[in-house]
Amino acid sequence: MYSSISHHLFSFLTMGTTNSDFKLVGYSNFVRINPKSDLFPVKRFHHIEFWTGDATNVSRRFSWGLGMPIVAKSDLSTGNSVHASYLLRSGNLSFLFTSAYSPTISSSSPSSASIPTFNPSQFTSFLTAHGLAVRAVAIEVESADAAFDTSVSHGAIPCSPPTHLPNGVALAEVHLYGDVVLRYISYGKDTDASSFLAGFEEMPEEASFRGLDFGLRRLDHAVGNVPELGPAMEYVKKFTGFHEFAEFTAEDVGTSESGLNSAVLANNDETVLMPMNEPVYGTKRKSQIQTYLEHNEGAGLQHLALMSEDIFWTLREMRKRSGVGGFEFMPRPPPTYYRNLRGRAKGVLSEEQMKECEELGILVDMDDQGTLLQIFTKPIGDRPTMFIEIIQRIGCMVKDESGKLYQKGGCGGFGKGNFSELFKSIEEYEKTLERKSVADDANAA
Repeated sequence: MYSSISHHLFSFLTMGTTNSDFKLVGYSNFVRINPKSDLFPVKRFHHIEFWTGDATNVSRRFSWGLGMPIVAKSDLSTGNSVHASYLLRSGNLSFLFTSAYSPTISSSSPSSASIPTFNPSQFTSFLTAHGLAVRAVAIEVESADAAFDTSVSHGAIPCSPPTHLPNGVALAEVHLYGDVVLRYISYGKDTDASSFLAGFEEMPEEASFRGLDFGLRRLDHAVGNVPELGPAMEYVKKFTGFHEFAEFTAEDVGTSESGLNSAVLANNDETVLMPMNEPVYGTKRKSQIQTYLEHNEGAGLQHLALMSEDIFWTLREMRKRSGVGGFEFMPRPPPTYYRNLRGRAKGVLSEEQMKECEELGILVDMDDQGTLLQIFTKPIGDRPTMFIEIIQRIGCMVKDESGKLYQKGGCGGFGKGNFSELFKSIEEYEKTLERKSVADDANAA
């Protein structure tokens, strides 16, 4: 009942048919304030679940390309006849890849599913509409029950009520945007916080890519694309209490040909960062966000920013595998970008590091608090939709109440100074796709 009713409500909400008081003021006029307004205790990103037509091979590609061992599985070999799921983990970064088995077979033993919210018919419609895409953004909370009840009472559209698993893990879901759900995960008092969902078994060593490690340690932020930013932002703010962390308008980050508007939501600790983008219209070229919305058949998760403890190490390893089952990257900026970088990054990066940034195609930006190193892959699937960002943040080290050093969330910003370079790369990439289409149309005529 939850899924059928909520889908129509959410479609109504995200199509821009509601009145919105949300107004962008732009990067220069935005004042960052943390009101500590979370409606329930939020700890961190827990995992990201992808839905795919082939979990076995897609999980292996991500494992090989990102240096993330496959640590656990739930499939036919573990007694799960509903779906195949494989868990990858590097540090605190966890990716889950799920695909459905035969509907006829799964209907005979639906209780064997290890993910209690998995629905074969929803999976089929999701895959048809979006292709390889993120289904769930999971965050660890103090209590999944309390988070779900509080969210729904504050306007969240329910998807799956709390389920308590045999290993002491609780799970619940509400709609986030499009067909993406926000999943709440919590652990019982005596439950090992490193454990995953009940029904998962450790992956055999010979099939796990064990030993792979490119330095990725956690998910920094998860970015969604929506048709209209105001209603989507207000919806999530209302049921989570998250505060606005940053915002950018087309004037801040666009090019002469296209642009977007963007805003970032954050929890109290600013460890869960959730930017959202909307397209702008009337530019020379169609906004890349509009291109995404068309190919994704609506709102969805655009990219995941993965935090590296050493981006140079990470990129050296990833680029080795770009042509052999890994991920390809957007074209490097022109040499002038790196000549100008030496003036901007002097005192933060050594000359050797700046040379390595140019060699690897790493972009560098900074705000009043720290420095951001970043690079973007090309789309990871057949559609020009989802991609991955690799980042490292430098600076912003402060002490917590116990005296332990930690890095403030969002240190160095989100690459405002690099958006134009990224957009130019995306525009050029999209032009290569358009040239073939135009040529085919001409030949057909």
